[in-house]
Amino acid sequence: MPLVEETSLLEDSSVTFPVVIIGNGPSGICLSYMLSGYRPYLSSEAIHPNTILNSKLEEARHLSIVDQDLEYLSEGLEGRSSNPVAVLFDTLLHPDADFGYDYPSVLHWKLEQHHYIPHLVLGKGPPGGAWHHAFVGESKFILRLEDSVGFTGLSKDGVLVVKFYYSERIQITISNGKSLTGQSPSNMEGSMLTISFGSWMELPGLKFKDWVSSKRRNLKGDRVMPEEIARYYKHYVKVMGLQKNFRENTYITSVSRLYRDQDDDDSQDRDISTKIEKSNFIKRNWEIRGYQRIADGSHVPFCLFAENVALATGTLDSPAHLEIEGEDFPFVFHSMPEFGAAINKGKLRGKVDPVLIVGSGLTAADAVLCAYNSNIPVIHVFRRRVTDPSLIFKQLPKKLYPEYHKVYHMMCTQSYSVDSSLLSDYTSFPEHHVLSFKSDMKCVLQSISGLKKIFKLSAAVVLIGSHPNLSFLKDQGCYLGHKSSQPITCKGNPVEIDTFTYECIKEANLFALGPLVGDNFVRFLKGGALGVTRCLATRQKKKQHLFVERGGGDGIA
Repeated sequence: MPLVEETSLLEDSSVTFPVVIIGNGPSGICLSYMLSGYRPYLSSEAIHPNTILNSKLEEARHLSIVDQDLEYLSEGLEGRSSNPVAVLFDTLLHPDADFGYDYPSVLHWKLEQHHYIPHLVLGKGPPGGAWHHAFVGESKFILRLEDSVGFTGLSKDGVLVVKFYYSERIQITISNGKSLTGQSPSNMEGSMLTISFGSWMELPGLKFKDWVSSKRRNLKGDRVMPEEIARYYKHYVKVMGLQKNFRENTYITSVSRLYRDQDDDDSQDRDISTKIEKSNFIKRNWEIRGYQRIADGSHVPFCLFAENVALATGTLDSPAHLEIEGEDFPFVFHSMPEFGAAINKGKLRGKVDPVLIVGSGLTAADAVLCAYNSNIPVIHVFRRRVTDPSLIFKQLPKKLYPEYHKVYHMMCTQSYSVDSSLLSDYTSFPEHHVLSFKSDMKCVLQSISGLKKIFKLSAAVVLIGSHPNLSFLKDQGCYLGHKSSQPITCKGNPVEIDTFTYECIKEANLFALGPLVGDNFVRFLKGGALGVTRCLATRQKKKQHLFVERGGGDGIA
């Protein structure tokens, strides 16, 4: 729905929203849920397996978790997030999950409408954010080569047969009923499995398995497909009654501070430049400018004002580059969709020269499997040792993720040696980096010892992470990070926050959550919503208390 049609108040510069959330993925959805007045309480008969935490919870059973001391509750807890509130909330929702247990949540949720904090959630697409990138409409079934071995073929009855890494075969019926025989499958992407279990992808108050029970096929383990997750998130916003807070097709162009003269209470807010001494002004509200794309493709500009802004954009907007010579040649790709499309279009069919894959994460592993199972030889280059304990493969159980452990096994056992040539299917180059790409489709590699090697390629895929698009902030948002001179990244340079309120250290009333602060898994990003909600609720109570003390509203806040 267009912003300009939703309410004329948005055109009134005197109206200021308490909170504007930028990003409508799971982080933004969960924050909207809690700002809408949903509160988590310890269930009446719940006993947390962590006896110390359980004792702390019993001390204030009558209070919602939002109203309790999060620092006290999270003290001593350990988990796979560097943010203590994320670990706390995860262990309340999924007790002892990292030990392989499937204990039920110890929380139950109540809607307390008097806790509602007005807010808007702005997103480029439907609720669910980047999860919708893996699924395009109802008329096609999309096949992503990231997590499937590739297109195997169509049977005569119009059923697409997809072979997965772990040697299972499943059948997927094309939803529009049309035979794709003879078509290139390059327009199909999306039958990959999530890394996390379905229950870890769910949001508070709606169990994923309950929602999907009538639709699910039988999957190995409990890993699910992204389009199921995307539909779940979209349905979640509807069933929880959050739609009024969400605006789709919105693109943010500027988020800036407004300032007010300290000596003039009647002065108008202004966006001051460096020509005016900022010390003469106090920070007031945020001004958020952008446009909304409507049905006819036109852009309708808007300007909003907010007391608080929450950044929930994720970090998948811009693929990271090596920043080396020749990286802009057309045979060098920086995303799995680009690489998958090249394979599907037959551009690499019959090539004897290997594909170079750069990176040691899961996306790079997806590319290795995609090429390997399409009979394309692979050179796999990464900077780390294969024994590096921080490699993601060491955090994934073998039984649940056999496809990724297959890649890790090859990384360890099929590495390059100066005494041998490239192997026919896969060769790893640990502790190497790419020096340059050449116009004749050659690359120069260098080892940690300085030894250089040149190889002829059929293509190269650089998969070394991504950066968020924070172009609407000054300095691209770099000043918010732990390393203010570098771009924001999930692992290397997340936004620096107060770990209990999620407020940016370098900017008051600006919050960040999810991948921007290092929580790349849905199960942990929900803690950000808890931290932000507690912070805003606490401040709201203080404002109301001050209002009553001053006699406002005849003592009614």
